[in-house]
Amino acid sequence: MKAAMLGKPMDIKIKDIPRPICDENQVLVQITHMGICGTDTKIFSGEIPANMPLVQGHEAIGKIIEGMGVDGSVPGDLVIIDPVLYCGECFYCSKNDTHLCENGSLLGRDVDGVFSEFVLLPARNVFSLGLNINPTMAPLIQVLTTVLHAQVRADIQTDEVMVVLGLGVTGLLQIQVAKALGVKTVVGVSRNSYKRALAKTMGADEISEHGEAAKSKILQLTDGRGADVVIEAVGYISVLAEAIDVLRIGGRIIPFGIYAEFKGELPFYEFYFKELSIINARAALPEDFPKSVGLVESGQVNLEPFITHINPFENISEAIQLLMEHNDERLKVILEF
Repeated sequence: MKAAMLGKPMDIKIKDIPRPICDENQVLVQITHMGICGTDTKIFSGEIPANMPLVQGHEAIGKIIEGMGVDGSVPGDLVIIDPVLYCGECFYCSKNDTHLCENGSLLGRDVDGVFSEFVLLPARNVFSLGLNINPTMAPLIQVLTTVLHAQVRADIQTDEVMVVLGLGVTGLLQIQVAKALGVKTVVGVSRNSYKRALAKTMGADEISEHGEAAKSKILQLTDGRGADVVIEAVGYISVLAEAIDVLRIGGRIIPFGIYAEFKGELPFYEFYFKELSIINARAALPEDFPKSVGLVESGQVNLEPFITHINPFENISEAIQLLMEHNDERLKVILEF
């Protein structure tokens, strides 16, 4: 079967590797569509350590060829893949924190991932997509699960003011999920006018550029207090500092972006004085997958505007590098067989 193998940073090639053999409690999935995200680009560039040589990728959907999913999905069904592998027996798994499994791994980082024709998975790691979701958009549901997981962890209340700093794919999804969960006031912040306008169409109550304009708007909306919750969806230390600045005393930060830096400057005294809480979120739980599928099926989350580029699998190297280039109007890059 064909698979995209990362031999070393910045060097990915399509190779022929053996097709896996399906065993008991496993499913063999024929991949149809894959998504590329920022984590993939950082693994590709070497910023995030990974076990190479490696088949990259963790966002994908496909058709079950052999086996049956724990959720009842059968051969012929389209399924979304949960890329978080877990043992089910360790301390964290016993507390249902399977995404934190001490023996776990992530497809496409620790073990071979989904950028291949076929993927062999535990039967508990696939979830039915049903019949009403466009398969071209469906890989994005994996990203949606991580957004939903973060907001559930943060316990955001409907009467709170939530600010999203950064309006890329995850930032725009944060806005849609917040509105689906009933959050009354959501502010989208970006330097990019195209993405600010897109945020408005996705449910943002207010939009702003970064800096003083955003801070002034947030203070106006909150009688001078500051935001209740800020989601930092860029992954830059400087934007995390902005989050601290616009939060109210006793507010909460969700640092959703992934930080590759080892050092950075933050207003630590302000962080102390405001008694802020940091609520981190990693990956998602199995229960987040059917919930996220439901959000898309119901129309509460619209994935269609996110898909700006569709590329054949053979062009994977160019597609990854496309995502690494600056482009104000590029959002999600999808690969398809």
